[in-house]
Amino acid sequence: MTLKQIIGKINPIAVFGSLDREITGINIDSRRIDKGHLFVAMRGTMTDGHQFIDKAENNGAAAIVCEDIPEMRKDDVTYVKVDSTQDVVGTLATTFYGNPSKHLKLIGVTGTNGKTTIATLLFNMFRQMGHHCGLLSTVCNYIDDDAIPADHTTPDAIELNKLLSSMVERGCEYAFMECSSHAIHQQRIGGLTFAGGVFTNLTRDHLDYHKTFEAYRDAKKMFFDMLPKGSFAIINADDKNGVFMVQNTKAIVKTYSTRKMADFKAHILECHFEGMYLEINGQEVGVQFIGKFNVSNLLAVYGTAVSLGKSPADVLVVMSTLKSVSGRLQPVHSKEGVTAVIDYAHTPDALSNVLSAIGEVVDSRVRGTAERPQIITVCGAGGNRDKGKRPLMAAEAARQSDKLILTSDNPRFEDPQEIINDMVAGLTPQQRKKTLIVTDRREAIRTAVMLASRGDVILIAGKGHEDYQEIQGVKHHFDDKEVVTEIFNN
Repeated sequence: MTLKQIIGKINPIAVFGSLDREITGINIDSRRIDKGHLFVAMRGTMTDGHQFIDKAENNGAAAIVCEDIPEMRKDDVTYVKVDSTQDVVGTLATTFYGNPSKHLKLIGVTGTNGKTTIATLLFNMFRQMGHHCGLLSTVCNYIDDDAIPADHTTPDAIELNKLLSSMVERGCEYAFMECSSHAIHQQRIGGLTFAGGVFTNLTRDHLDYHKTFEAYRDAKKMFFDMLPKGSFAIINADDKNGVFMVQNTKAIVKTYSTRKMADFKAHILECHFEGMYLEINGQEVGVQFIGKFNVSNLLAVYGTAVSLGKSPADVLVVMSTLKSVSGRLQPVHSKEGVTAVIDYAHTPDALSNVLSAIGEVVDSRVRGTAERPQIITVCGAGGNRDKGKRPLMAAEAARQSDKLILTSDNPRFEDPQEIINDMVAGLTPQQRKKTLIVTDRREAIRTAVMLASRGDVILIAGKGHEDYQEIQGVKHHFDDKEVVTEIFNN
């Protein structure tokens, strides 16, 4: 493909050099540039790609798209000046890879919580229905059975289009994708064509990046603003931000709710740790999930599948067979009758939802008996992220737990004890009396097991599917499920 074809939709400010150069690859990482490639110089939060233009040239770049043209230019390189490389990179990538999203039914899922669960369940459901599918998620990216490790919730625009192109080549009909606020704001999904979008909920998160809740909310809304006519937008009517998201959308709007009138409605008939019985749009179904927030997630899955043309009866049959996503309310049982629950909850709202779900099951188990089992929570907060949510997380965990153990999550480049101190600041004197501080995460989990008796439930929150702990820039192997299983067995 020629450079002229690739930049045809971006309206550059100026071009220095030939547009007839044949482009054999495209990248934003100068280290991955090879002979004949196009290098897009991106300004990131940590580094500026313009600093690596010379490295891209030395690696064989045939063209550079940038905001500032270098003073020293090479005769065998074409330079394309644009207002914002961030704004055009998605369009460049989409064009280079043949606009793969137009050959798929691409569904984006955005919101604070539930993105991974909804996208993964849709992927699993449609595969069970006989379709070839792709998945782009926090846990892992998939093309049918083939797993492709995920470093970010949403890959960069070029990697994203490359993945979607591979899905098309492999015969995929559907792709289900988490859309983070970072990815939307940074135009990583720019140029993509979505068949539909889902809004889950909105609570405080990522304010280290967005600075204000309003900016975070507006970034999510941008996704629905870009949905094309003929697509659908399914919103959680139980979240007050749902209506705001679709104020300016061209998509057909549908709603789901557990509390009010909606296109897709459900309520719980019965719940256990093994699952729930639900009524969805007047039909009963047994599912292998617990918690009111998972009822909302399942409604989003149901509504999306029906909006994609599947019959409600078929959707419910498959839904009854679906299992929880790795690291999301994942139970581990000891021989002594203690249950540990592994969950990715790392925001105040997510902790509240998970603890409420556990409380509902515990209450249903002990109804009519004299003694209620304990709920013991182990949690921390990530380093170098939104500090303001730390005291809120601790307060929420303490409110719904009989005992709370504060520990390390991924401290990254912060002092673990300082992170814990920020969390302790959110506790009342009464809550502090039932709180222990055990900085070492393994020892914190061991302490929780030692404090638990038959029937008690231990929530190990914050890391979920992650199999590492990041300390001072180094990822050390650490898997909450492995650790608690080992402690249970010993």
